[in-house]
Amino acid sequence: MTNEAGFVFVLIAVAGALMASNRVRYDFVALIVVISLALSGTLTIGESLSGFGNSVVILVACLLVLGEMLDRTGVARTVGDAIMRYGGSRETNLLILIMVSTALLGSVMSSTAVVAIFIPIILRISQKTGNDKARLLMPMSYAALISGMLTLIATPPNLVVSDELVAQGYQPLGLFSFFLIGAFVLLVAVVFILFWGRYRLHTATDAQEEDLATTGTTLAAMWRSFDLHVQSEILVVAKKVSAEDVTELIGDQSNIVIRLRSGAKSKFIPAMFRDGMELLRGDRILVRGPEESLKALAQRPEFSERIEPANMIDACIDEIGFSDVLVHPESPLIGKPVSNGLGVEANDVEVVALVRAGEAVEDVTGTNLQSGDRLLIAGSWEALDRAVKRHDTLVLLSFPKERQSIPPAASGFWAAIIIMAGMIAATLFEIVSITTAVLMAAIAAVVFRTLTAEDAYRAVKLPSLVLIAGMLPLADALQVTGGSDLIVEQLLHLVGDASPRAVMSAIFVLTALLGLVLSNTASAVLVAPIAISAAEALGISPYPVALCVLIAASASFSTPISTPVVTLVVAPGGYSFSDFLKLGVPLTILTGIAAVTIAPILFPY
Repeated sequence: MTNEAGFVFVLIAVAGALMASNRVRYDFVALIVVISLALSGTLTIGESLSGFGNSVVILVACLLVLGEMLDRTGVARTVGDAIMRYGGSRETNLLILIMVSTALLGSVMSSTAVVAIFIPIILRISQKTGNDKARLLMPMSYAALISGMLTLIATPPNLVVSDELVAQGYQPLGLFSFFLIGAFVLLVAVVFILFWGRYRLHTATDAQEEDLATTGTTLAAMWRSFDLHVQSEILVVAKKVSAEDVTELIGDQSNIVIRLRSGAKSKFIPAMFRDGMELLRGDRILVRGPEESLKALAQRPEFSERIEPANMIDACIDEIGFSDVLVHPESPLIGKPVSNGLGVEANDVEVVALVRAGEAVEDVTGTNLQSGDRLLIAGSWEALDRAVKRHDTLVLLSFPKERQSIPPAASGFWAAIIIMAGMIAATLFEIVSITTAVLMAAIAAVVFRTLTAEDAYRAVKLPSLVLIAGMLPLADALQVTGGSDLIVEQLLHLVGDASPRAVMSAIFVLTALLGLVLSNTASAVLVAPIAISAAEALGISPYPVALCVLIAASASFSTPISTPVVTLVVAPGGYSFSDFLKLGVPLTILTGIAAVTIAPILFPY
């Protein structure tokens, strides 16, 4: 072993130890690697920095932009809602759905892209259901890795192995030649995560997160603070009520604030209620007024039932918002009745409730506003923003937490769908390379205004990019110094003339170990010809041995730096190096056992 190769092995060990200590930022460790390779002369300065110009870095950056696009346009929320609709809030059901859907989608498109797409989806699911995001994100990334074991086109190492077989005079692998192995590994991974892995993961909440959590409030809590659980009712209309009859029906003491009307696909279309509107059978209305008046109204034949406020809030929160505000001491509204409105354009903000001196006021409409009155106002989110923009009129106390889940660029929903479909089609049919397709999609996201250029730049997480770019030159250093050749020679020397399964096991271990420091494609390029030669030396079919290379190349579960598929979830999941070791090492062993066991059944010796 040369001194240069020895230095690279020591550098790899030091970098691993620093990451495992969890005391040094991963991106700083990557920069230490870059500086060490350059200062030692192992690589030139250009070669040491080559990772920053690697297409993988551009690919990851653009995928982060596309993930932000999916979040801002509501696509991520729609997919998350669909998963929650079938999986409910139970973590077990969610994990199964997330892992299976991620693996299947990753079998026909870039697994890195799948992870970038699913990160905002899972963060929303976690926020909505209260499940720990750390127990969902890592299993999702593992399922994306397993997708590479399902089809020939799922990941480049599969094509590398198939091409090597052809180069050696054998038939290429088919699209689903090893699907059964991948499906079994996916089943093993799901069972492993459900019964053991998820219990080893948790999100550490820092002080800042705790502060943010305690300062916000839900709309339901806001509802109670204004006594609206007593002063309002949500009623279902049983029969049509004309616009002329609505006033007589509701009376002078009560008024309708919001009307929900059934739309397509069991969704409701919300609107602030205005004079001249009629009520149709099936409409849901939010009525505000004195308790006795509301009880009498609910017993009228025009209404069939009461419903819980939470159900109506979920149905209208995208279009109609609520805000807790205070009347400014110098506000021009002081002394004027609530019925005059708040001076907002088109009078599109309604005062739903009023609290004065800590007591809820029953007759809101007939009350004159005073300094310090606390109001709950409702209207479109844009109208609410305009209402609180003049700080000398109304002082904003809080918006409800639910506003955080509302897509700020919902109008770009279908544009985002078309952009993603175009990217997938361009990649699937090999019209352009995956990097080109993703770059074009990221540019299209800004051009079609699904997000601004500033939003796109904010979406790019520099620590993740620095980590990937800084570690990539290690692969070049191993090859330049002969370190990778040394690893191969030593492992094959240890195996010797062992049984076919022992050789397959050795090939799997070799590929998996190289995958910790090399890209999975580089590992496959290096080991595939050795695997085929070893099979020929034993006089057996090369296919089961080649499949072990293919499966091991996608089994990069053990460290957060082995592939962008895993690296992407480190920051949002708040994972440490040891988290990947605890789950990744046993899952890699289980995957190896599955490959060595099933490959000879599919392709007999």
